[in-house]
Amino acid sequence: MKNKRFIYKGIAVLLLTGISFGAVSCNDSNLEDVKNTGTFDTENFFKNEEQSFAGLVATYDLLRKYSGGFENSVTFFNAASDDCYSGGGSSTDGAGIQGIANYSINPIIVPASYWRDYYQGIARANLLLERIPNATMNDNTRNTFIAEAKTLRSLYYFELVRMFGNIPLILKPVKYSDDYYNIPQAAKADVYNQIETDLLDAINNLPTTQSQKGRITQGTARAILGKIYLYDKKYSQAAAQFEMVNGAPGGTSQYGYKLVSNYADLFKVGTVTDNVDPYKFSSESILEVMSTNKGNSDWSFWGTGKDEGNSICVMVGIRSYKVLDTSPVVNDAPSVYSGWSFNPITESLFNFMQGDPRLNASILNVKQLVQQGKVSYSPAYKDTGYFLNKYMPKTTDVTNLPGASELNFRQNYIAIRLADTYLMEAEALGGSGSRAQALLDAVRARVGLASVPVSMQAIKDERRRELAGEGHRWFDLVRWGDAPTVLGSRGFTAGKNEILPIPFNELPNTVLKQNPGY
Repeated sequence: MKNKRFIYKGIAVLLLTGISFGAVSCNDSNLEDVKNTGTFDTENFFKNEEQSFAGLVATYDLLRKYSGGFENSVTFFNAASDDCYSGGGSSTDGAGIQGIANYSINPIIVPASYWRDYYQGIARANLLLERIPNATMNDNTRNTFIAEAKTLRSLYYFELVRMFGNIPLILKPVKYSDDYYNIPQAAKADVYNQIETDLLDAINNLPTTQSQKGRITQGTARAILGKIYLYDKKYSQAAAQFEMVNGAPGGTSQYGYKLVSNYADLFKVGTVTDNVDPYKFSSESILEVMSTNKGNSDWSFWGTGKDEGNSICVMVGIRSYKVLDTSPVVNDAPSVYSGWSFNPITESLFNFMQGDPRLNASILNVKQLVQQGKVSYSPAYKDTGYFLNKYMPKTTDVTNLPGASELNFRQNYIAIRLADTYLMEAEALGGSGSRAQALLDAVRARVGLASVPVSMQAIKDERRRELAGEGHRWFDLVRWGDAPTVLGSRGFTAGKNEILPIPFNELPNTVLKQNPGY
């Protein structure tokens, strides 16, 4: 008989009913401003609307995996693509991010948090879905909370299935009396079927707008469902969902989505007035992950989920960056906070984007600034002199509140935006037809580019330029089947590297089977 007292298995621990959440109160209009007021015992909680909302906010917290902590998924999957190198201080700076960049990734060095954190979000959603039907509250509010929890659970399962392939599918809280070490892996088709069904069930119970920015709406859920259908190769269903999200290309959709006029504004951090940053939650934002300096994030809890700053910023910042004195000539080089030099841009992407109006908003050409005598910096591992400008930490963005300045950048990360869904719909339409042409044209026209004939290759090229450095490229290459060709020189092996290895500590004394090739 297995001795469960001495077995570590992250999924089991995180799915147990006895997990605790941070209780919250909310007086502001954004989920990023929700305050943590302590912890509570889930066995005696979820009695009313306030307590249920606390559990819902805790379920939203796992969205920060995209941009929070050293193991944020954006810098990790950027490093895996042909658009960025790993970077950092050396070839050993972050075993996981270095391993995915050269495809030496294995069950020991793969960041276990990619598995653990999303299952934590699923555990929170499962608990909420079990308890909320008996809570005292208005039925409309109850149905909205349930729909949000189902949407989040579907999104977390989608991230797991596209990263790891065959995964356990768990739809209720796991109790201590359950045989949680023998939870089998489900077929990918079963996972997709479940999360698609849950989203279809949730959509009609979601509002078209929410009083608090950052919460899921009907448009958000449709965009997530369309993306899941696309990865599941259900192209007509994907196109139908995206069409409802997108509306007339270039116009304002039924959900109020519209391309912003200035592409660079998508990545700006504004001055907060009356608790509002004018660049957050723009008309183009469909799913936005919030970051704030109000959490006073510090090293003692960085990456635990309690930190609330955007870690992409400091990671892609330039080591020992300094603007030089060029007086009496005014030096127009940007004032940048020195960071850790992860995700230097490849020469391939820099050359690919020449002549594109989005180049400067996407890539900071520090090589040129050095040649002009305007700045100095310390070249780091895999340095090219080109850096990801979209999340570059500006000195004007440094927090004036307590906590480590490196860990409290407040730039939000937009996980899904309208230009992305335009191009995904065009792809779902097979890269042909008048609507696919109009969708592609709208993305290009926003930055002043002329129309080009629509095709799958044109859509692929446009996604690379439009979404450069936003964490999508690697998944695109895998979905298209292009990864072996494009990434073969990096070490990518077909039939293996399309998914990650399951972290080693999840496997001993369980029925889980490691992915092929690992």
